[in-house]
Amino acid sequence: MSVLFKKENFCALDHQGYISKTYEKVIITPDKFKSYALAGSIFSISNNFTSDLKSGNSRKRKKDKSIINQEASSVQIKFEKFLQFISIDVIEHFKQNYNLVDTSSVRNIAKKYFESTIFEHANISGGNDSNLPVKCKICDDYFLIPQNSRFLCGDIKDGCKKLHGNKYNIVIADPPWWNKYIRRLKAANSKLSYSMMYNEDIATIPVTNLFADNCLVAVWCTNSPSNVTALKELIFPNWGVEYVTTWYWLKVTRDLKPLCEFNTGCKKQPYERLIIGKVGDVKNIPEENLIVSVPSALHSHKPPLLDILSSYIAPEKPQALELFARYLLPNTTSIGYEPLKWQHISLFEVLDQNKTDLCALNEQNLT
Repeated sequence: MSVLFKKENFCALDHQGYISKTYEKVIITPDKFKSYALAGSIFSISNNFTSDLKSGNSRKRKKDKSIINQEASSVQIKFEKFLQFISIDVIEHFKQNYNLVDTSSVRNIAKKYFESTIFEHANISGGNDSNLPVKCKICDDYFLIPQNSRFLCGDIKDGCKKLHGNKYNIVIADPPWWNKYIRRLKAANSKLSYSMMYNEDIATIPVTNLFADNCLVAVWCTNSPSNVTALKELIFPNWGVEYVTTWYWLKVTRDLKPLCEFNTGCKKQPYERLIIGKVGDVKNIPEENLIVSVPSALHSHKPPLLDILSSYIAPEKPQALELFARYLLPNTTSIGYEPLKWQHISLFEVLDQNKTDLCALNEQNLT
């Protein structure tokens, strides 16, 4: 389970612990197993209240300033209430299980991992039907593949067509929204960019036939008002999805401080939106939900959502699909150009048995 704490419309996730739990018994050979965890430095992020934006950016898009001010204030109030509810055990868990290094070092680590995990996997597909994760070789590199998972590498539209006939109860998407920051990044270093898509192109992804009769749809969206509007008024209608509500993911440090300030205007915020939609009869989705976790330094490495979303879907074992995936999850089909990116063995460290037992003990104490 990724959920450390849940009360009312608040929850705390342990992304790092979830990954460690997933790969605590990886099949190396039929009679050999090892336990793995993501390198601790990937989650070692301190807060940094210095803005990386040029001073001129604060003057842009003034018409959206009041909207973003109101939203940031609302998320901040939710977080203050969350801190009143959270238990001491969860606070101590974050402090004990997440290390801390300076922000600049984390950025360098993230850049190194990004550049060292660029692969040519177009049109490669595979999966793991067993109930345990496996270590396998793909195109001369080793990757960890979680249990009961499937992946298709390549164009997202082609991937959806190949899955025709399958039905999914949960669909999660993290689209490569078009934005100026990524465009500037591409100009500086093409290795650090990815193929962006216009909103009109995202709207034409043939995902409609993959929805089960009753399906929960969750889409990560940037803080751009134009992207939010496009998702609600263009993309969801084209997909046949009804907009339900917007949740927020707040990024915090190990001491539960926001990763940056709650800012005004169009400046960087310590949170991201998760826009929720539905197909058919999906009930009891809370109108408000604040998800709190220590973020990964890896680009587009969003926290796992299945433990949260599954509680709103009728099937005991829902079928899950992730679009634009950059890592794999158990019991999930993942499609995109880079679903294996954050599965490369270089990102993981082998755990000794004592550390594995300690992680299990900590989880028992929290539940």
